[in-house]
Amino acid sequence: MYLIYSCNLNWIAVASSSDLIDLLQFPFMQRAIAGAILMGILGGLLGSFVTLRQLSFFSHAVGHAALVGVVLGVLLQINPTWMLLPFTLVFGVIVLYLIDKTDLASDSVLSIVLSGALAIGVILTNLIQGYRGNLMSVLFGDILAIDFTDLILTMLVLVASSIFLLSTLQQQILLTLNLDVAKVQAVPVQLYRYGFVVLLALAVAVAIKAVGVLLVNAFLVIPASTAKLMSHHFSNFLVLSTIVGATSSLVGIIVSGAFNLASGPSIVLVQFLLFVAVFTWVKLRWKSA
Repeated sequence: MYLIYSCNLNWIAVASSSDLIDLLQFPFMQRAIAGAILMGILGGLLGSFVTLRQLSFFSHAVGHAALVGVVLGVLLQINPTWMLLPFTLVFGVIVLYLIDKTDLASDSVLSIVLSGALAIGVILTNLIQGYRGNLMSVLFGDILAIDFTDLILTMLVLVASSIFLLSTLQQQILLTLNLDVAKVQAVPVQLYRYGFVVLLALAVAVAIKAVGVLLVNAFLVIPASTAKLMSHHFSNFLVLSTIVGATSSLVGIIVSGAFNLASGPSIVLVQFLLFVAVFTWVKLRWKSA
């Protein structure tokens, strides 16, 4: 069974700073904060390349198709986290392969595959016997339910992503800005493209439990988009994206615990409000200049 241990905070009424401090003493809250920071950094790092390479729809498709992996885990009585990892990885690689091998536009391929995956997921859901409430949690996530294993998996994906991207940063930048020049410069384009897709798919898989299928793409797109408004220099943009991702995730999880709100939507709402604030500030600065 897909067990998401929903932490019911209805009995906690945070009315003062001391209550919030008491809330932070709970192990589940500490794990949630650690997970939020790790996922925020991971989302900011990968999201920088996602936005510049215009892969937001790709990550959106992988996130929604992950519902099939979750349902398969329930049907096979396997921990869905372990089902999600290989499923999203294989799905992402297959989608990229189809984009490369067909004459169709990438958005058309993504729409077709996404629609098919969602249809399969809904049909498989009907095969589940008994209570299906846990599947609703998958749609919106519950970062308060992450455990130590989830933290370890997130850390491993973050370390792997950092090593892969930062050790080949110049080639990654060239690949991002001009694919043709990267090929002329003998950059292993296909290796880097598929390697990035693997990391992106794994990042989506580990973030599903925290923010849910419907909102996982926001984790990758909003912090990077916010950082892009603040800086057009790639190095600064990359650093700002991770800072925005980590900070907004931390604030979001604290807001969630303090006001007894859904964790995933709270984080994304904070990210959205921060984006709106930065966008407004940039526009006002341009007008005054």
